[in-house]
Amino acid sequence: MSAGAVGQAHPRLEGPEKVTGVARYAVEYPLDDVTYGWVVPAAAVRGRITRVDPDPALATPGVLAVLHHGNAPRLAPDVDSELYLLQEPLVHYRGQFIAVVVAESIEAAREGARLVRIDYDTEPHSTVLTADHPGLYQPERVNPGYPTDTAEGDFDAAFAAAEVRVDSTYRTPAYHNNPMEPHATTAQWHDGRLLVHDSNQGSTPVQATLSELFRIPRESIRVVNEHVGGGFGSKGYAKAAVVLAALAARHVERPVRLALTRQQLFGPIGYRTPTIQRVRLGADADGRIAAVCHDAISQTSQITEFAEQTAVYTRSMYAGPHRRTTHRLARLDVPTPFWMRAPGECPGAYALESAMDELAAACGIDPVELRIRNEPTVDPDQGQPFSSRNLVGCLTEGARRFGWAERNPRPCSRREGHWMIGTGVAGSSYPARARAAAATATALPGGDFLVRINAADIGTGARTALWQVAADALGVPPERVRIRVGDTDLPPAGVAGGSMGTSSWSWAVVRACQGLRDRIAHHTGELPADGLTVEADTRDEVRAQRPLARYGYGAQFAEVRVDADTGEVRVSRLLGVFAVGRIVNPTTARSQLIGGMTMGLSMALHEEGVLDERYGDWVNHDLATYHITACADVERIEAYWLPEEDPDLNPCGVKGIGEIGIVGTAAAIANAVRHATGVRVRDLPIRLDKLIGASPLA
Repeated sequence: MSAGAVGQAHPRLEGPEKVTGVARYAVEYPLDDVTYGWVVPAAAVRGRITRVDPDPALATPGVLAVLHHGNAPRLAPDVDSELYLLQEPLVHYRGQFIAVVVAESIEAAREGARLVRIDYDTEPHSTVLTADHPGLYQPERVNPGYPTDTAEGDFDAAFAAAEVRVDSTYRTPAYHNNPMEPHATTAQWHDGRLLVHDSNQGSTPVQATLSELFRIPRESIRVVNEHVGGGFGSKGYAKAAVVLAALAARHVERPVRLALTRQQLFGPIGYRTPTIQRVRLGADADGRIAAVCHDAISQTSQITEFAEQTAVYTRSMYAGPHRRTTHRLARLDVPTPFWMRAPGECPGAYALESAMDELAAACGIDPVELRIRNEPTVDPDQGQPFSSRNLVGCLTEGARRFGWAERNPRPCSRREGHWMIGTGVAGSSYPARARAAAATATALPGGDFLVRINAADIGTGARTALWQVAADALGVPPERVRIRVGDTDLPPAGVAGGSMGTSSWSWAVVRACQGLRDRIAHHTGELPADGLTVEADTRDEVRAQRPLARYGYGAQFAEVRVDADTGEVRVSRLLGVFAVGRIVNPTTARSQLIGGMTMGLSMALHEEGVLDERYGDWVNHDLATYHITACADVERIEAYWLPEEDPDLNPCGVKGIGEIGIVGTAAAIANAVRHATGVRVRDLPIRLDKLIGASPLA
């Protein structure tokens, strides 16, 4: 593609609509005769519903119906166990959605939900993940389809023979997606057709799931997600809200709005599983790794197996001939974990990048230099060449910008009054994927162009990036291009997830626009009234990609201040340098990268799902008690990227940027805290009580 709109900073196209309130979200579309749904969560941990008494709720003025397993419309079994809602009396975890109240007002629906009476026969339950849980097993695969375990060489012998060894266990708690817009849906039926306005990260797969669940053709379902107020992975597939709203609308034969509350997001819509990770590194005195092993333990529910790919990060990050990774899973009486920004890579990087820092200290080698010394020439996991790999460039450029050379490597060596100052670094990587998509490009009478693709803009600026790509591919000024996204009436495309949205969608947009230019070149006479349209599908091209290791890379640097008296941790500076292919829009790219780093800071210092072991439920299930990072928690945050040309990715040469910012950040901060205090915190978050009174240089 020639230079033009791509690479230029541009504000989001929909920005004015959002700040003026014109943009419509899932439960904001005006409708006549609309009703409201409110879910009823299970109060039991495990058992069976023996009685549902809806009468007190139905006696509430405005309440129209109480749906439960005894009266809800039927769904197809064996489609998705998570979405087989209101179909059976079984309770698999506390908080599971077991009924929905529908009313004329949201206030009546809420009051009705409070009044529904439900009795249970309960059973013994298990809710706590431990390293020796008797139910631990080896899943067949880990998300999204990786081998569960891998082995190369003889790790045990190489580790035993290593001059320097690190053997540490790291723990991360449950983390919860908290998008500003909750899971929300407006559903309405008309003549057997279903229209839903739903907050999701991909309406094409949501349409497919609803088609199977309700046993109606896909063309009878339209899913609109024009504006989505965040997702972070939790809205990657159809979730409870859209199914329950559709069930309720069918039952009452009126449109239904259903938005989950903040508290209801903590569990039933997914969360990042807690992890227990043992990392062992064996190296020579110069820090060259001979043996690496990463054993990961996580949890899933009794309903659906979700195995987070925690140790996959370690398979390709650093060189070492003797390697082993394993994943073990415990089925507990808890909600099913699901995607959360950089699933697997995020907690996995915290463990490996912390262990690398421990190895650097044990060898007496600078942590940046240690990583450079263990740079592989080919993918250590698959033996394939890299399409591009610029981790070393990110480390060296980041060190230069951060002033790393001025660092005293000795822990506890720098103080300013009662503040202990420390700096830390971590590498990061994330797969650079692409999936098939379709798009159309239309030349309109009058000289404008319309590009249509069912991409999802979840607040990342995706529609703006695609608009810029389309303008360059058409060879016209951007102001002559209009773009439509977020509707299953548009050509199908995959989810905004896995950092593959722009790489996948831009491929289809480029091909449609190139095809249109070619058709225009051979067209004579006036354009037809409805324009000239070309559709492109990238399925064959994506399938034909040659086998290469495709990753984006980054290096995060952190400076922290720790109060010697109270243990308070403040992050003075976060800096990241990334190699992520071609940057389409610097404005939105920077937003994504610093957003990821901010979320990683939140993981390091604040976020923790506090489990009530009696119920397998989290006691801090709102933003007053589930603490997240605010702007004041980091004084200075910087994101930079290296110029990178990679022709083996896609026509635009882009890699995903939505997730890599979070990957190494928590480890960089933990490493900085250790440098400041001499205390190694191996279980997140880094709280005051883990620093005060702890033995330094642990």
